[in-house]
Amino acid sequence: MLRIAVPNKGSLSEIAAEMLAEAGYSGRKDSRKLVHADPKNDVEFFYLRPRDIATYVGSGALDVGITGRDLLLDSGSEAHEIAELDFADSTFRFASPAEGGIKELTDLQGKRVATSYPLLVDTFLRKHGVESTLVKLDGAVESAVQLGVADAVADVVSTGATLRAAGLEIFGPVILDSTAVLIGGPSQHPGMERLMRRLRGVLVARKFVIMDYDLPVAHLDDAIAVAGGIESPTVSPLRDEEWVAVRVMVPSDDANTIMDRLYDLGARAILVTAIHAARL
Repeated sequence: MLRIAVPNKGSLSEIAAEMLAEAGYSGRKDSRKLVHADPKNDVEFFYLRPRDIATYVGSGALDVGITGRDLLLDSGSEAHEIAELDFADSTFRFASPAEGGIKELTDLQGKRVATSYPLLVDTFLRKHGVESTLVKLDGAVESAVQLGVADAVADVVSTGATLRAAGLEIFGPVILDSTAVLIGGPSQHPGMERLMRRLRGVLVARKFVIMDYDLPVAHLDDAIAVAGGIESPTVSPLRDEEWVAVRVMVPSDDANTIMDRLYDLGARAILVTAIHAARL
């Protein structure tokens, strides 16, 4: 039975559970439950703190897990990234007081930097030849400068509003662009390939839609140039020999633009359908 580590709380938890459900797995019904078996799919889920998942997977105690790239790199475990899962994106940056004189990465030499990701930040600083004293905090690092325990911070940034509210200004290069990832341990479980196929299918279903339309045969090559599909469109004859029916997968973000272009080519009865699941 494949043993899968799943975040039990936080920003990763809900979307990871939704993704696994879309992939056909049954999840826990009670949020207090820490272990859930899905014998139909030959898997067992272990609900853990996101920060601990890489440690369990890296040790071989569990076969695979879902966590953030930031947490994986900060864990120091032997776990490795298998695939991006395209959710929970975040960016790590340095920030310091706007009037504090720290404007460049080299200005951190000998300074105190507060962070919840000491290994990740230390690795980055050493890579760039900067030695700083890291102050490890579990959260709310933006208060560290105001409270006098650090000269700068290294933290997750989305809009930067929280840092600005604390009187801090972002500087220097991006430390890391993080996202949710599937991670594996030292051994390859036979059930891994099926899990990967299912998760890839969910990602495809989320990114693409099916588009059907009728089109004059004379414009078929131009329409295929607009929307060529994964391999090629499905083209079927209609009773009127001058027309064909076309079915093609297109990126969901571009669906309306593609519909406009196809309409301008003479396509009619253009329909878009969501994809529930896929295997490519």
